[in-house]
Amino acid sequence: MEVISALLNIVVVVLIVSTMFGAGLGTTVGALRATFRNVKLVFLVVAANLVLVPLIGWGTAAALSLATPAYIGLVLLACSPGAPFAAKLAMIQRGDVVTGASLQVLLAAIGSLTFAPTANAIITAAKLGGGISLPVGQLVLTVAVLQLLPFAVGLALGKWAAETAARWRGPALQISNLTLVAVLALSLLGSWQQIVALIASLTLLAALIFNAVAFGVGTLVASGSRVTRTTAGLLAPARNAGPVFAAVGIAFNNDPQILGAITGILLVGLGVGLVVAGNLARGRPAPETGAEPQAEAQVPAGQLRSPVARDSDRSAEIESKP
Repeated sequence: MEVISALLNIVVVVLIVSTMFGAGLGTTVGALRATFRNVKLVFLVVAANLVLVPLIGWGTAAALSLATPAYIGLVLLACSPGAPFAAKLAMIQRGDVVTGASLQVLLAAIGSLTFAPTANAIITAAKLGGGISLPVGQLVLTVAVLQLLPFAVGLALGKWAAETAARWRGPALQISNLTLVAVLALSLLGSWQQIVALIASLTLLAALIFNAVAFGVGTLVASGSRVTRTTAGLLAPARNAGPVFAAVGIAFNNDPQILGAITGILLVGLGVGLVVAGNLARGRPAPETGAEPQAEAQVPAGQLRSPVARDSDRSAEIESKP
């Protein structure tokens, strides 16, 4: 178990760094600026993911009286926004890909700073295990450095060395995907008994409820067209696993029961996200480009614009006409 725990800690670091480095390589300042022009949408999405979704996770865990490990796992996940998989879900559902990818990056960056204090506040208020608390300062520093620094480096490379960024982005995303699989596999290997026990518990039901309610709230709260709102909606239940596994390693010494609960909840979330995105894609036209979400952000703003940005441009054109 000690060997598995040590490997897990190493792989989690590689997962976080490669994910945010790849996100930075595939993002441009222009694409971010185009999305952030819609201040209302950005504010609503940030509020939903940083305030409402953690409360949904807390409420679900409390309502079902989950066991402490599952309770902690669901709260940690609910407090960690900006999963890179959310950008892929935007592509699968044929949604507003550029806006979805830009918002995902923003949530991951802000979540680096808000994850630990938010999770600690909820865990403390819930009085779990006689007063469990997280080392907030250590977690904020660790997660912020592992997420923000690689993202900034990738963003800078994309701006000043575009060809190098384009070459490196593919391998970075491959490493990210492989390490996510490795993290899930190591978690399964180290806590398979706890995961099997989840079948007879309320944890998986809690995961289903959390994902459904988070998607509904995320969609209803967002503004814009139906496509933009459902894209934002699938950002809400898609939780960033890297900081969560880092927190379990730092604060709970890779407790197998917590790892098992988190792994089970993540797998349910992945399944629900794919099903919802697939259903949303029905009846929607195929995207004009086959590029992946983050890669689309590399296209100059004049060639590829999100619906949000195009609406803003059309409004400006109308106002400029005599």
